[in-house]
Amino acid sequence: MNVAPRRAAVLGHPVAHSLSPVLHTAAYRALGLEGWDYAVHDVTEETLAGFLGDIERAPGRDWAGLSLTMPLKQAVIPLLDHVEPLAAAVGAVNTVLFAAVGGVVTTTGTNTDVHGIVAALREGLGTGPGERPVAEAVVLGGGATAASALAALAELGCPSARVFVRSLDRIGPLREAVARMGVSPSFEVFDDAATTAALVRADAVVSTTPKYAADVWAKLLTDGAVLADGALLTDGVAVPEGSVPPDGSAVPDGTATSSDVPHGVLLDVVYDPRPTALQSAWTALGAPAVGGERMLLHQAAEQVRLMTGRAAPLEAMDQALRAALLTPAR
Repeated sequence: MNVAPRRAAVLGHPVAHSLSPVLHTAAYRALGLEGWDYAVHDVTEETLAGFLGDIERAPGRDWAGLSLTMPLKQAVIPLLDHVEPLAAAVGAVNTVLFAAVGGVVTTTGTNTDVHGIVAALREGLGTGPGERPVAEAVVLGGGATAASALAALAELGCPSARVFVRSLDRIGPLREAVARMGVSPSFEVFDDAATTAALVRADAVVSTTPKYAADVWAKLLTDGAVLADGALLTDGVAVPEGSVPPDGSAVPDGTATSSDVPHGVLLDVVYDPRPTALQSAWTALGAPAVGGERMLLHQAAEQVRLMTGRAAPLEAMDQALRAALLTPAR
């Protein structure tokens, strides 16, 4: 099937670090879409309206779509002709699609982050009849990605997650999104004991905090806990079973057992560094963890499907992403 050359791009500020071009261009090659181009444009909230206006006035007919990263996911909404229901409910658009009808270019906003989170979590949960149910869930952080995480958890059958944030005074937009989505999470301030206990009990955890912000939970989970191989973690140092900790102290009574360590799947949306400290702690304790690069892959695959009308070549995109993540610059 011949497909006319089209243009696409990722917009954001800053955006030079984006891996979206790696994913989309790999998809175009695998699909045989000659002449398709995916660019990077540093666009701020102040310059976004002008960028969209330039597309709509002249070359819009050859544009397939845009990927949006921060800080544009909310700012773009009032500039669009249409916003799909999920994106409107979540309050975040990460994909803009263009359509030219009768010489008029229209814009539609959608959200593929939710799809990416669902697909990434399912990698850890298993799929099909063997998929583990999500009865209890935790979301760390209260920003825009937290709203997408709550929508994803609802799709997985868990509409009442516990959301831990730094301050209840700064989550107004998230509360509004929750009301639009019709889900009923609880909101709690980060607390060492309560948050750690919730992480241990959860069937699924989504950390939406910035890089390094969740390191504290990695330490709290692992200090004094038994690893999957029977070693003990003390002050972040693994001590083989039956050995004495480095400081010469005895292994304490009441050391955490399998019931005191995580059992659910973790998705940490951060992919730099990779793995994060929280991911490393999670897997060391014997529980499954999925990195943010998996969410990135799956949300981009859905964007490719929407922009090209073709099923995304997931394997080719995955290979390109893995190669890019191995380069020193990343």
